[in-house]
Order: sequence, then C-alpha cells, then structure tokens
Amino acid sequence: MRIRVTPTPRLAGRVLVPGDKSISHRAALFGALASGRTEITGFLEGEDCLATLRAVRALGVEVTRKGPGHYLVDGVGPDGLTEPEDVIDCGNAGTGARLLVGVLAGQPFWSILTGDESLRSRPMDRVAAPLRRMGATVVGRREGSRLPLAVRGARPLKAITYESPVASAQVKTALLLAGLWADGPVTVREPSPSRDHTERMLGGFGARLTATPEGVTLTPGGELRGQPVAVPGDISSAAFFLVAGALMADPELTVAHVGTNPTRTGVLEVLEAMGASIRRQAPAGPGAAAEPAADLVVHRSRLRGAEIGGPVIPRLIDEVPILAVAATLAEGPTEVRDAAELRVKESDRIRAIAAELGRMGARITERPDGLRIEGGTRLRGAVVSSGGDHRMAMSLVIAGLLADGETVVEDTDCIATSFPGFLTAVNDLAGSPAARAEA
Repeated sequence: MRIRVTPTPRLAGRVLVPGDKSISHRAALFGALASGRTEITGFLEGEDCLATLRAVRALGVEVTRKGPGHYLVDGVGPDGLTEPEDVIDCGNAGTGARLLVGVLAGQPFWSILTGDESLRSRPMDRVAAPLRRMGATVVGRREGSRLPLAVRGARPLKAITYESPVASAQVKTALLLAGLWADGPVTVREPSPSRDHTERMLGGFGARLTATPEGVTLTPGGELRGQPVAVPGDISSAAFFLVAGALMADPELTVAHVGTNPTRTGVLEVLEAMGASIRRQAPAGPGAAAEPAADLVVHRSRLRGAEIGGPVIPRLIDEVPILAVAATLAEGPTEVRDAAELRVKESDRIRAIAAELGRMGARITERPDGLRIEGGTRLRGAVVSSGGDHRMAMSLVIAGLLADGETVVEDTDCIATSFPGFLTAVNDLAGSPAARAEA
C-alpha cells in the first residue's frame, strides 16, 4: 500500500491514540503467567500485540475478546504453560519476541520462535546470551543470535546479576521474567534507566521486585495474581500529532489520555526544549496498571534546534524519526547522539531518516550514533519509502503534510503494526482527506 499526502495548512481537534504497545505486550504476558483472570481494556490491536496474544494462546492460555481493545486473559500460573504444537510467529514484534524468550527460558519444553524478514534480521543475542548463563538452551541462526530460535527452558534457572551493556527494557524484562523460575534473586543493572513498565506492572501482579538507582531485582517466590489493566494511549503514537501540532495546530490540537510514565516522556521534554507549547491537563491519574496519563494540548510554536543525547535517549528512542521531522523545520541545527540503537530497530533508522527526509530536501548528515539535522528547511513533496518500518512511514506522512507539493509514501502496510487508525486520525484533524491510501 502507498499513501498519497497533500499539504495541509492546519490541524485541529482532539484525537485518541491506540493503547500503549509496551504495556499491551506486558499485560498479555503477565496475565498469562498469573493465576486467575486479567481483564485488559485499551489493548493495542495492532499486529505486533495481536501476535503476542496468539503466542500466549499457543502456550495454552485462554484469551477472549470482549470488544475493541477489551480482552480477558485466563492465566495458568507460572507452572501452567504447555508446549506449543507449532512454531510461534512473532511477526514484526521485537518486544514480543524478546520477552517471550525470557518466559520460555523457564519452561521445561522446547519452543521455536520466528518472525518476519525484518525481525529475523534483528539481534537477539543481547537476550539469549544472559539467559544461557542462567541455564537455558537457546539455539538458532548465526550462533543463536537471530530468529528463528529454539528455546529449551530449565528449572530452576541460575540466579544472576547482569550488567547490561545497553539500556533496554526488553533485556531487563526478559531476565526478570526468567527470574520467576530462578533459584535466587535476579538483578539487572543498566548504564541508564530504561522504561519501567515492567517494574510497575509485574510488581502490581504480585512479583517481589525491588528497584533502586543501581538496578532492579526480582526475588522468586511471589504469587502472580490476575488483575484489571487499563492501558493508556501510547506516547510513541501521540508523538506524531504532538510534532504536527507544534508546527500546524490552529488553534490547538489535543491528544487525549496519553500515558505519561516519566521513563517515556523524553519526547515531551525535547519538544518543550525546542520551544513547543504542550500543556498537560485533566490527568487521569494512576490506572489499574499504575501508569499515569494525561490529555496533552499542543499549540503551534516557533521551534528551534536542540541537542538530543545522553540519558534522555532511552526515554525517546522510538520518537527520533518524528523528532527529525520537527528538527528539519526548526531554526538552527539539531544534533542527535548516543542513539546507535536506532540502527537495529525495524530498519536502520539513522540511515532511513537521512535518506528519505533527504529526498524531501532535508539536510541531514549521518553519524555512527546519530544525526546532524540542519534546520530551516522547506520540505518538498517527493516519492519516499518507509522500508517496512511503521514509525518511518508515519513520520513521512506527517512530513508530507508540511511539504510543498504532493508526497507519496511507499510501503505503508506496516502502519498496522502499531496504529491501525492512523490515516483516519490524520484526516479527521485535517478536516479533509489529506492522506489517502492506494493499493
């Protein structure tokens, strides 16, 4: 599918973005491992999270859809998963795949995980290597560093204190989940804090977790109990409209009920440092998943370039593509550094940002771990491609709204991965069919 984008002078109104992808994955997995029923509302029905639901079903868990984003997960407890009859296909879901490897490391049977072409090219050794040290067997392509992977769990797994070389909530969560079947505490330390959904949610389910500035420790033995989980809107999806609103809102644009977990709000801090006017209002307060949320109201602002690097990077790593769009139109240069992780996302996003926005006239220089983006550029319409990366696809659509002339974004089926209603939301805010899908 391609999307034809017509320049639009203004956006206005209120938009509700889909449920948080990270929280949705965790709600499905934690509910599967708990005893009793977990009722999830606001679940993201994108392809990634639906793949995780299929995975827990394949492991013997009953999942019932009650309505849009509303699911009942009847957990089987930590000892109740059963050997899947077939290969588990994680689709494009890196989070789902890596967290599942952590769960399967504690199961006394073989499981095989695979994914689409993009996911099969992404590194899995950052999770597989420490799990092998704990006693699990993980084998597969490229010395067990790429999907498909076969996992044979062990019980008990060995306790471990792991110094992660990267700040990664996926690595942290996989090891903590494996720790449920360990013979002692499992501690994960990171070079800088990553998103803490697991600490908040797994603790709420009953796991014995201790979080300190030095790391997170799970002590096995806690009883996981099913519970209601209300998933707030995904700030990564909200970011497209926050940037669009900062450049085009007239008079204002509201993104409703967005998760504002402090470990995820780096994009708000950077946009505000660039001069964006973003007001948080009517906070919904902590929900059942102990996740804060708020309505975010954004007005058109005059943006300036910024330095983006250091500890803020793990808190906005998925938002760099859309921040790059903002940076091309801001006054002055923007430097993004310490973000080499972008090269192993759904695409090499450093290269993709420079190449595709470059086709629209942006002046961007690749760095090994980031980008230099010259500001003050008038984007021009062009034919660009997402490369199968959902966040690139949506960033390019927003760029097309701001460009002179028509833009065609190729390879956009991937948007369904995280935001199936994206085009409808864009056109509702534009008040016209500014972005049209073509077969």
